[in-house]
Amino acid sequence: MTYASAGVSIEQGDAAVERIKAVVDSTRRSEVLGGIGGFAGLFALNLKKMKEPVLVASADGVGTKLEIARQVGRYDTVGIDLVAMLVDDIACVGAEPLFLLDYVAVGALDPERLEELVTGIAEGCRQAKTALLGGETAEHGGVMAPDDLDVAGFAVGVVDKGRELGPHRVHKGDVLLGFASPGLRSNGYSLARKVLVTTPDSLHEPAYPGATRSLGDELLVPSVIYSPAITALVQTLGSGLRAAAHITGGGILGNVGRILPSTRDAVIHMDSFETPEIFYEIQRRGAVSADEMVRVFNCGLGMVVAVDADDTDAAVESARAMGLTVSVIGHVRSGTGSVVLT
Repeated sequence: MTYASAGVSIEQGDAAVERIKAVVDSTRRSEVLGGIGGFAGLFALNLKKMKEPVLVASADGVGTKLEIARQVGRYDTVGIDLVAMLVDDIACVGAEPLFLLDYVAVGALDPERLEELVTGIAEGCRQAKTALLGGETAEHGGVMAPDDLDVAGFAVGVVDKGRELGPHRVHKGDVLLGFASPGLRSNGYSLARKVLVTTPDSLHEPAYPGATRSLGDELLVPSVIYSPAITALVQTLGSGLRAAAHITGGGILGNVGRILPSTRDAVIHMDSFETPEIFYEIQRRGAVSADEMVRVFNCGLGMVVAVDADDTDAAVESARAMGLTVSVIGHVRSGTGSVVLT
């Protein structure tokens, strides 16, 4: 018996590492020491600008969006999604994301497929200005089907103690800004798949009547990475930036509610931002209620931030300078910690 006959190929693993070395190196920051291939990644923290540095960590995955990638046979965008899920959570605390590690589990190792996935992760890291410090690829022969794949990630950032964003900074009269999301990001895919992917050919058909791309391509639209824009707002606005809500699982209602103190409500005007057609297609074909849609999906808002009303123009200008589509979507009022949609 050999390891290969049990379903694990050391040779394929070595080949995969060789294919991704240059990709990983493209994400290097000056603080990174060494390269991949060691037992652990090294990152030299430069904390001179901070009085009391606090490390901020996040772990996440891509969820069942990976099943869409598997069915379409394309993995070039889901790595970007992984990075977005991690660094944008960290940014909501006001922290700068520093580095990221990934974990990929496969039934049978395909070096080409792994390279495609890691290339997407590296692209996300470059967008986020975050180092891909290392990771792990595990071949689960005999446990996972040969073409099965799952990916998770772990990211670390840093914020100066006392400068954290959050509900404690949100005041009555603050303005809510919404950053546009062109697609579903990585959330709600179990419902989207159940509603939209009804036949083996569904993913190759138009996403909706009049669509210029297939359903598969529409569902694989990569997540926008907002963390550089949030970092810029922290630097530009200082205390004028109150809080940030990453609109992931739990939709608009669940996530905006997380940035509210118990004595404040968030009022959001649903006609103040564009909702991409794919969300309406899910609602139509699944007879999904409006309440369910905003509890599951981002509906066109990937990130919501609360800012001092006097800083609204500066915040909008800063976000647009970073290439984001941003709208004034509402305000904060006295209340009971609720999100009110109008």
